[in-house]
Amino acid sequence: MRYLTCLLLWVFPRVWGQWEDQLKNYPLRCLQISSFPNSSSFRTDGLAWLGDVQTHSWRNASTVSFLKPWSHGKLSDQQWQTLEHILQVYRTSFTRDIQELVKMLPIIHYPIEMQVSAGCEVHSGNTSENFFNVASQGQHILSFQGTSFQKAPDAPPWTELAIKVLNTDQGTRETIQQLLNDTCPQVLYGLLEAGKAELDKQEKPVAWLSSVLSPRHGHLQLVCHVSGFYPQPVWVMWTQGEQEQNSTQRGDILPNADGTWYLRATLDVEAGEEAGLACRVKHSSLGGQDIILYWADGRHSSYVVFIILAVLILVVGLGLGFVFISRNRCSYRSIR
Repeated sequence: MRYLTCLLLWVFPRVWGQWEDQLKNYPLRCLQISSFPNSSSFRTDGLAWLGDVQTHSWRNASTVSFLKPWSHGKLSDQQWQTLEHILQVYRTSFTRDIQELVKMLPIIHYPIEMQVSAGCEVHSGNTSENFFNVASQGQHILSFQGTSFQKAPDAPPWTELAIKVLNTDQGTRETIQQLLNDTCPQVLYGLLEAGKAELDKQEKPVAWLSSVLSPRHGHLQLVCHVSGFYPQPVWVMWTQGEQEQNSTQRGDILPNADGTWYLRATLDVEAGEEAGLACRVKHSSLGGQDIILYWADGRHSSYVVFIILAVLILVVGLGLGFVFISRNRCSYRSIR
């Protein structure tokens, strides 16, 4: 497994940047998924993320895909070609090592799924935190801490053999230390500088209320919709006065087509007990001025939506009618 760290070189080039004010929100993560259906089939895919922004991808034996205009960072095309070659060598070596490990340990059976997650987060004052974790079949089995590999809690016994092999390879351990402690913070600075315009973007959320029937008899589900916000971190909560309603259910944050995000938060209440309830939204784009929507102001929003839809249907119907009449006139004139 001496090439286990090569994948990190893909997203950890040696570049410098200057945007320390963004660091706390943008850890750099490199993710790898390797699948082994049997002894002769395999596939390795990789992703790189800067905070919530995906910057690179790598599909099996293909070249690295740059998902943002600034994903090249400070590296030249030639440097990227070199890293792509290293990545391909890594893929071959990692595959061979896993296949050999299966031969050594009959307790391991195909199919096998391996995952690697590595990266860093840099703070002001030139301090940093890093991580390097390996999982098998979705279970965390080992990590790199300080200067050596360590067994994860509850990892299977066979993990000890893999760790023993890794820790006897001084070159691998020194390379990982350099990548995590030096190279990763450097590339993080560089990507922050190259992507500053997009990373600094702030889009204010728009919020509205609606309601749906609850599965519980005699209850109502109040829904707070929040859409159009960027970046992704957002806080949405139903409240009663200043009291947060901990039974608020938040859905998944979903992407909009324009690159912004959407979220809905629901609260199940007994019908007739909605008075005093409000939805509060906090987001970095609001400058500390929270959005607060009171149910008393929004309880008819479902009727408003209905009216809007009715108007849209009417407009579309009139448009289609106009087209139909125009075509009939043209047909009539052609007959004449």
